[in-house]
Amino acid sequence: MPNPSTLAKLPVGGRARVLSVGGDASLQQRLLEFGLIPGVEVKLVRLAPLGDPMEITLLGYNLSVRKADAALVSVEAL
Repeated sequence: MPNPSTLAKLPVGGRARVLSVGGDASLQQRLLEFGLIPGVEVKLVRLAPLGDPMEITLLGYNLSVRKADAALVSVEAL
């Protein structure tokens, strides 16, 4: 599997480790509060029929994230 650079590029079923969270301060704070912190492992569970939003699993729960927001989360594939 190629190493995706952002969460938005992760394939369904793919696992990755969060490296950093970008965006403006309020968006960054919201994503960090949801648990998207550096070092956390995430797995892409599924995409909505039109590809947005995407559902990921992290820290034992599922989270829906818009693809535009996911593009701001840098990850490394596992």
